Amino acid sequence: MEYQNLKHEFPPVWDSKSEILILGSFPSVKSREQGFFYGHPRNRFWDVISAVLQCSRPESIEEKRQMLLAGHIAVWDVIESCRIQGSSDSSIRDVVANDLSEILSQAPIRMILANGRTAEKLYQKYIFPVTHRPVTAMPSTSPANAAWSLERLIDVYRSAIKKAS
Repeated sequence: MEYQNLKHEFPPVWDSKSEILILGSFPSVKSREQGFFYGHPRNRFWDVISAVLQCSRPESIEEKRQMLLAGHIAVWDVIESCRIQGSSDSSIRDVVANDLSEILSQAPIRMILANGRTAEKLYQKYIFPVTHRPVTAMPSTSPANAAWSLERLIDVYRSAIKKAS
């Protein structure tokens, strides 16, 4: 598979009431096709967040956006542009980080969570030196993270999100 030079094509989800910011690394092929976060059908992000917020799993992009905002959760990615092979986080090269200053200055973000180790490492390298805001590494909701069951993911995300509330 060849490297592609790609730019993040869709905006973050947040508003002036967002208290938790969940950051991924860069959208997968499926997410890029859909134009929204966590688009792979086996990614457990939407199952986890809907369980944490105690609501039904959203299906449409608008339902997902509304669920996040109602739960005071913002979602974005660390990377604005990069070279990548398919959806492989391990292939990411030539990173340009997203600018989080608008979200962090206009929303009362209490906690930043990284969805997976790659997002956490990229945050530490490119964004922490600018924001000086700590990030908490969370287990990835990706289907590639088979070591974590849905129940374990829900428990750890629920615990982290409760701490921010």
